[in-house]
Amino acid sequence: MLYVVTGAAGFIGSRIVEGLNRRGIRDILAVDNLQHADKFRNLAGCEIADYLDQSELLPALERLSGEVEAVLHQGACSDTMESDGRYMMENNYRYSKLLLEWCQDEAVPLLYASSAAVYGAGPEYREERTCEKPLNVYGYSKFLFDQYVRAVLPGASAQVAGLRYFNVYGPNEAHKGRMASVAFHAWNQFRDEGRVKLFVGSDGYRDGEQRRDFIHVDDVVAVNLWLLERREVSGIFNCGTGKAQTFNRVAAAVINTVRGTASTAPELAAQGLIEYIPFPPPLLGKYQSFTEADMTKLRQAGYPGEFMGVDEGVAAYVKALAQ
Repeated sequence: MLYVVTGAAGFIGSRIVEGLNRRGIRDILAVDNLQHADKFRNLAGCEIADYLDQSELLPALERLSGEVEAVLHQGACSDTMESDGRYMMENNYRYSKLLLEWCQDEAVPLLYASSAAVYGAGPEYREERTCEKPLNVYGYSKFLFDQYVRAVLPGASAQVAGLRYFNVYGPNEAHKGRMASVAFHAWNQFRDEGRVKLFVGSDGYRDGEQRRDFIHVDDVVAVNLWLLERREVSGIFNCGTGKAQTFNRVAAAVINTVRGTASTAPELAAQGLIEYIPFPPPLLGKYQSFTEADMTKLRQAGYPGEFMGVDEGVAAYVKALAQ
């Protein structure tokens, strides 16, 4: 029986494939779009049974009938600044909807990637309709599919679980370019320029004191694999640490790991190692200055795992990047 992983060459998808391999699972159908070919490196060390282009999966579903154990749907256009709404809805909403309908017809579990972008500027981050106010078409595409899932869940034939990822960072994200994590950009800036650039203050926060819920990709994979083993658990769940951390703290963790120091962000700014820059015009009015996952629902579902804080997680990531 095959485990289908969409977005398999991407950031989270490739780490899920690695996680499945660690559990002895190699019957994996990896699905992705390798138009940007460098992503292949994320899969080069993995064991898979077959590969399909993203455009080939839906036409292939009929012949896959009876052969799929579960679908882990991580593939999407995740560019929050994408302006082509037609492309975003086709890629993120319609594709996901057709895949869910097939999974329900086949009674196959579907675990899928939602996003904290559904909440927009917050300030509350609970899995409730009143909290969901997307700021861009990416967030709207994820929100709309979550709404479709909510309509399906009462009569679902198999597990359907969506994870609203907060700010994920960690290995295998280099191909994401401008959409890579703050930690990744901070490490590259410090390596290349000797300083980290953060945005000036906004929405009442001082320079670099905007706060996000930063979660290491390995913790995200752990939640996915836990759900995979618990077919009775369905629903839409936040996937963060439950604790907002400042951009200054991320930058300080990067710099201190590289330098072997324990300096505070103000000390690093005074030394010129952190620089505060204006917002790019396209981000004005579309920026989340604060996110913090309410983890109540996932905990009530029984998830027991702990999550790495920024100091631990970013330090581990920087050491991996430096190898």
